[in-house]
Amino acid sequence: MNRPKISSSTMLANNADTIHLWFAYVDEIQNLHLLDRYRSLLTEEERQQEKRFHFLRDRRRYLVTRALVRTVLSRYADVAPEEWLFASNAYGRPEIANPDVASKIAFNISHTKNLIVLGITFGDTLGVDVENVGLRDAPLDLASQFFSPNEVAALVALPPESQSQRFFQYWTLKEAYVKARGMGLSIPLDQFEFDFTTDRHIKFSTNPSLNDSPSRWQFWQFQPSEDHLLAVCAERFDGPKPEFLMRKIVPLEAEQFINCPMLCASA
Repeated sequence: MNRPKISSSTMLANNADTIHLWFAYVDEIQNLHLLDRYRSLLTEEERQQEKRFHFLRDRRRYLVTRALVRTVLSRYADVAPEEWLFASNAYGRPEIANPDVASKIAFNISHTKNLIVLGITFGDTLGVDVENVGLRDAPLDLASQFFSPNEVAALVALPPESQSQRFFQYWTLKEAYVKARGMGLSIPLDQFEFDFTTDRHIKFSTNPSLNDSPSRWQFWQFQPSEDHLLAVCAERFDGPKPEFLMRKIVPLEAEQFINCPMLCASA
């Protein structure tokens, strides 16, 4: 069924109980005039960064990513796309630096081959990670290096045909968590773990050395396409579980609501 298209200039409500996910498919954005419009929104530093990429596909992905962030953020605040300011924290995570809105909107972005995902929340911390699971088999030999002993044991106990999918489920959840914490890979990936107690339920636990309470976080996994796996980690807040609003977008041109199947979630 075709979902309704919506205006790409409509201001959107900042509901604390809603997580917004925006999906941009880079291969669908090739119009040179549109790409020039994206470029006009960038700072000089960003335009120079675009030029540093050797391959055209990487330059285009970078350009679409920056335009996506700038145009989408302007849907939630009275700031023009070209006026957004960004800074990186001590671990390299980009954050909003505009004084009036920096504490009100949080975003996180992830990209893989052809797909960029932007997550938006309001006042809470968010981490997203997307992987293309259709390109290759999972590097299962990395599990013993980055996963907890319990995760490794659970992984190898699965039938061989199920191990690649489970590897990427672990990997995207771990990436989403460290991105939500804003500390990147300074957090050892084997010091926290996920237990798929059932196919649709995730249990999360941490080593005390991380000084973090598992109850602080909630997790979801979605399947945007047959080839993609997406994990979302968000800080828990009082009240009902957040809802998700998902849109597929060509920045400055078109967007429409979509639904991605949810594979599993934490309690």
